[in-house]
Amino acid sequence: METNTRVNKGLLAMGAALAAAGIAASTVPAAAAGTPRFLSPSELPPHASSSWTAGPVTAGQPDPLPMCVGEALPSISVHRTYRTDLDTGALQVTVVERSEQRAKDFAALLRKNLDGCAKKVMQQYPDITAKQKYYGKVNAEDGAHVYGVHTTATWGASDINMFSVGRDGTTVTLVQWGRMGDFADAQVADFKTTTATAVNKLY
Repeated sequence: METNTRVNKGLLAMGAALAAAGIAASTVPAAAAGTPRFLSPSELPPHASSSWTAGPVTAGQPDPLPMCVGEALPSISVHRTYRTDLDTGALQVTVVERSEQRAKDFAALLRKNLDGCAKKVMQQYPDITAKQKYYGKVNAEDGAHVYGVHTTATWGASDINMFSVGRDGTTVTLVQWGRMGDFADAQVADFKTTTATAVNKLY
């Protein structure tokens, strides 16, 4: 399966606008109190022979949607895509919910979709075989979880994708990394480091 490598992302300027209007920070809803930060290219798993570059931060759902979790991403998503000159791409999507409970529920929904990812892929694409692994929890803010999905196609394509879902208060972030290869090519330790950085630097 072709890895999803293109992503855009848009910054929210609500906090600055409210400040300019003279509204006290204490009266600003949590979702508007600050703008979540995104990963910089240098914070992604290192590539052996190519540097990472990043697209702009863009409001809305990424196009194309990431497999298994894409349909769950709301219109309030903000995203950014990353790529190397070779066969590796990445995506970060961040969603700021209206309450911490809504953020918990959304993170749980993304995890549920990832728990059943391989099965769903094979149901949707009969010419694809998929396997997955759960790589455990990452200690960052309110926690993050890491998954790996390996897909092979009847025409010979073999791709490894890694996903993480993390939360900090009312904000949920999804990170996806993919390249040609299999589970042996999954940079698990590096991706966990990237995941911790993504969650910790949100605010």
